[in-house]
Amino acid sequence: MQLTKFTDLGLRVTMLLAAAPSGRQLSTAHVAEQMRVPYTHAAKVVARLAGLGVVESARGRAGGLRLAESASSRSIGWIARRLEGDGEVVECEGANPCPLREGCRLRGALRQAQEAFFHVLDGWTVAEMIRTPTEPILRELVLATGPKKGI
Repeated sequence: MQLTKFTDLGLRVTMLLAAAPSGRQLSTAHVAEQMRVPYTHAAKVVARLAGLGVVESARGRAGGLRLAESASSRSIGWIARRLEGDGEVVECEGANPCPLREGCRLRGALRQAQEAFFHVLDGWTVAEMIRTPTEPILRELVLATGPKKGI
C-alpha cells in the first residue's frame, strides 16, 4: 500500500506540531519550509487537519498552528484513513473499466489488504511516533530559524 503525498505530509505535519514545546505555535510558512514543500500544499494539508480537529490554528501576530490537545492520543491509522478518503486501491470503473470487474475477486482482496495496512497504523499513536530517535530531529525542525509568526 502506498499513501498519497497529501496523507504523508499530513502525518509529518502532525508529528512536527506534536514535537513543539508546550505553548509554541508554528506558522504554515515554517511548516512548509521545514517539510520542504510548497506553501500552498502545506496550507491545504493544515486546513484538512484543522477540519479533522487534529490541528488548531489562530490568525494574526500571536497566531499559528499547534496540535489539538486530544490529537497526541489519536492513532496514525485514524488520521491516515481520513486524509486518504474512501478511494479504491485499484480503479475498476471509470472511462476505461476493467473487463474483469463483474466477477473479479482482486478488488475485495485488495480492500482487505488496505484495511490490514490501516489496522497496523491503528496500533501507533501520534505521541508514540515522535519518540526517540525521531523526537530530536523534529525538535530541531521546530526550533529552526525561519518564519514563526502568523499562519
